[in-house]
Formats: sequence, C-alpha cells, structure tokens
Amino acid sequence: MKKLILLTFLTFAITAKAQEIKSLTLKDAISYALENKADAKKAKLKVENSEYQIQEVRSRALPQISANGSLTYNPVLQTTFLDSGSFGGEPGTTIQANFGQKWSSVAGVSLTQTIFDQSVFTGLKAARTTREFYQINQQLTEEQVIERVANNYYQVYVQRQNLTVLDSTYINTTKVKNIIKGQYDNGLAKKIDLDRTLVKLSNIDTQRQQVLNAVQIQENALKFYMGMPIETKIEIPQAAFEVSPQSFSEAPNTETRTEFLLMKKQEQLLEFQKKSVMAAYYPTLSLSAGYNYIGQGPQMPWGAKPSDGVYWSDFSSIGLNLRVPIFSGFETRSKVRKADVELRSMKEDLIDTKLSLDLAFANAKTQIDNSLITIQNQKGNAQLAKDVLSNTKNNYIQGLASLTDLLDAENAHTEAQNNYTAAILNYKLAEIQLIKSKGELRTLINN
Repeated sequence: MKKLILLTFLTFAITAKAQEIKSLTLKDAISYALENKADAKKAKLKVENSEYQIQEVRSRALPQISANGSLTYNPVLQTTFLDSGSFGGEPGTTIQANFGQKWSSVAGVSLTQTIFDQSVFTGLKAARTTREFYQINQQLTEEQVIERVANNYYQVYVQRQNLTVLDSTYINTTKVKNIIKGQYDNGLAKKIDLDRTLVKLSNIDTQRQQVLNAVQIQENALKFYMGMPIETKIEIPQAAFEVSPQSFSEAPNTETRTEFLLMKKQEQLLEFQKKSVMAAYYPTLSLSAGYNYIGQGPQMPWGAKPSDGVYWSDFSSIGLNLRVPIFSGFETRSKVRKADVELRSMKEDLIDTKLSLDLAFANAKTQIDNSLITIQNQKGNAQLAKDVLSNTKNNYIQGLASLTDLLDAENAHTEAQNNYTAAILNYKLAEIQLIKSKGELRTLINN
C-alpha cells in the first residue's frame, strides 16, 4: 500500500513539473538557445576541431619515428655465376654461387625529419587561419540563432495577442447576447437578433480554436529554434514588447560585419591554397636515419646461435634527401592558375556582399520608419474603433442603433486591434534586421 502511495505521489510530482510554466524573456530565450541549440554546439565543436587540424599539420614538421621488423624465408636462393679468377682461381673457369640464406630477419628503427618543405610552412599558416575562420563562423552561427529565436519569439507574441483579442471579443459579444436574450424573453427583441449573436459567438469560437492551434505551432517552432523540449510550457511577459524608436546614426561599417569577416578569412585561406600549390616549385630537403639488426642462417634466426649457423649483425645509415622539381608537364602551373581564378572570384563575392549588407541596412532603416508611422496610425485607429463600439453598444441598448451596426462595430474593433498587433510585429521584425545590419545582434542578450 505504501509503495502504491509513493508511486502515485511521484507520478503526480513528475506531471506537475512537466506542466510547470516557464516564463521567457527574449534574453532568456536567446541564452537558452546559445547553450542548447545543436547549431551553436556544432559551431563550438568546429572551433575545437580546428585545434586538432593545427596539430595534424604541425606533425609534418616534427620527426617521424617508426619501428620495423620482418621475417623472410627463401625456398629458392638466387644463383649467380662468377669468374673464378676474381677469387684467386683459374681464370676462365666459372663457378656457381648462391646469395643470401634460407632465413633472414630484420628489426630496426627509422627516423625522417623534414628540413625544408614550403608546403609544410604554408600549411601551418593556413591551419591557424582555419582556426580563426571557425571562430568567426561560431560567432556568425550564434548570430543566426539569435535572429531566428528573436523572430519566432515576437511571432508567438502576435499569435497570443490575436488570441487575447478574440477572447475579449467573445466576452463582449456574450454580454450583447445576454442583453438581447433578456429583451427577447420580455418580447422586446426578435429571435433572429438572438440567433445572429449566437452565430457570431460560434464563429468567434471557431476562429479562437484556429488561432489557438497557430499559437501552439508557433510556440513549438520557437522551442525548436531554442533547442528546448517541445513539451515545455512557456509564457512571454507582456513588458517585453515595448516599442522604442531606434536611433539612426550614420551607416555602419559593413566590413566589420561577421558575414564580411568570414568571407575575408575564406579569401585568406584561398591565398594559402594558392601558395600551397606554388610550393610544388620549391625543392624539398629531409634528413633520414636508420638503425637495423639482421639475423641470417639456414634456419629461423629467432632464438638461434652461431653454433646453429645463424649470425646476427647490425647496420645503420644517415642521409640527406634532396628533391628538386624540374618539369611536371605544366600540372603545377595549371593548379596555380586555377587557385588564382578561385581567389579572384572570392574578391568579387566580397564586393557583392558589401553591397548586400549596405542594402540590408538601408531597407531596415526604411522599414523602421514606416513601421513607426503605421503603429501610430493603427494605435489611434484601435482607440477610435473602441470608442465607436462603446457608443454603438449604448445606442443599441437605447434602441438608437441596429444589431447590424453593433456587430459591424465589433468586427471593426477586432480588426483594428489585430492590425495594431501586426504593426508591432512588423516593427519588431524590422528592429531585429536593423540591429543585425549594425552587427549588434548580441546586444539582445544584454537587454
């Protein structure tokens, strides 16, 4: 019985925790996304991986040491024929000689050290630039995460505001329905008027269900872009959506934008790629050394002694290896020219990207101006529609306005409120684009 009670309590506790509502400011949502979204995590892993790439290239400049061993059995030994006069015998007489032994075993250590290789030096510089590239890429990825989260955050707000407007409309229409029902019960209103209000309530309820679904879908999208479990319940504080006009300074320096800096690093990498190809024109110099121990005899050398006919001896070597390229069939020249074309293409992309970033700032600035005007107009229009609805409702109660006038006033009020909410959304989305065009998306975390 006690186990059953404990299990019931735990189930209740888990359910309650699952239903706990998490209040999210924009700062909270962005911070959560930067810690949990897969894109942000993968960008950090790429930075970490770049360190290993540097170590991989650096290894080419370090000594390469290896141990080797072999065991060989020769069923048939190579035979050669020699003039016996070379060995003190009678000239002109040929003798037959076998080279080697049936068994041989070699064990040794070899070392190779690069002394000069232009491709290694270029590769080290390129690897460091690759690390810087991934660091900038991480910053760009985080900015993209911030942008997506902020956009979806405001869209959730709009959908919830639409739901609030419908709830308010439903309450007001219910009050009108109750008034008409009272009049109908007293013979002062027609049944068709009561039926029209019931139809109106049914339509509002249907619209509310549609908006409720839209809210859920938009919230799920926000949670996805945050990397948050879909089942988490969230709410967005109303205070987060104040409209504060942005100060317009002179156009920002787009060359400091993350997108532009990333492409500049790509340009540097292409330059190193060209230099790496050109390294094929340079000679290479390396040092090699080896020490080996060899055993030979008529039987397997392992564990055998000279009394068994097996003898062991050592040998070593030290050498310099120089390679000077002379002609490669124009392969290197073709590769260099190909790398140069890619580099020139990147320079054109940089020019186009700068123009694109300048355009984004100009458009965001224009959209902000238009949105502020629209917000002021829609705010005034919403207040006017509210006053018209209030006056029409009073006139209807006094018999000075028709039910059609009242329902039209309600529709106009609902539409005006939705338009005002949509205007705020357009402003907030334009605000994000303006902040992005100024390269200040990370300031959203500090607000």
